[in-house]
Amino acid sequence: MTHQQTGLVLPRYEPAIGVHPPLDSPGYKSTGLRFPHAPLVVLPQRLTEMTGPLLGEERIGELDHDLTRQHPGGEALGQRILVHGRVLESDGRPVPNTLVEVWQANAAGRYRHALDTWPAPLDPHFTGAGRVMTDAEGRYEFLTIKPGAYPWRNHPNAWRPAHIHFSLFGRAFTQRLVTQMYFPDDPLFDQDPIFLSVRDEGARQRMVSRYDHDRTTPEWALAFSFDIVLRGREATPFEEEEEDDE
Repeated sequence: MTHQQTGLVLPRYEPAIGVHPPLDSPGYKSTGLRFPHAPLVVLPQRLTEMTGPLLGEERIGELDHDLTRQHPGGEALGQRILVHGRVLESDGRPVPNTLVEVWQANAAGRYRHALDTWPAPLDPHFTGAGRVMTDAEGRYEFLTIKPGAYPWRNHPNAWRPAHIHFSLFGRAFTQRLVTQMYFPDDPLFDQDPIFLSVRDEGARQRMVSRYDHDRTTPEWALAFSFDIVLRGREATPFEEEEEDDE
């Protein structure tokens, strides 16, 4: 759906240099195997893509927002954290009723995935995936554990900083944006080519969450705030630049 079809007039900005990572980032070696070598083909969004499957509150489970209690018999191991924020447009307007999904490694830095076999323990009470819908003010909230760093063999002694993957959906699966949230003062930032592929320093900092002492729960969980801005000069860097839909 174009902006003309909705009647919504959005401000236009010149693309900021260094905000979106290049599809071929030599420091991130696997991009050389998968970045497109031919011009992209823009596929029009037709009625099928725009009308279904629809995403709504009825598809959210009772504990989808709480990654620490999704398995019977025990809670996830690690430092509990509350991750919260808002999804916003460029002018500060909230984006309501948007599906926000997260996935992450466990406290030891290991994913529950067949291809993740490095010798760190799996947590039987932690899958590492959750989802919520934003409310009328664009707010979302997850309770989870702080993920650990993990090795990834991109270069000698390579370790990824602790991070949580975020996926935002519009009203259908074809409307999706993906980014990563990092934690303040991580010592691994300067040697991580994925983080550094966003060349603009200000844009990189928009991927770093803020410790929120006011929302920290005494004797229970630390809190981190992470707002996601969809477009404009203060936009959160996403893994793939949006195509112009006009």
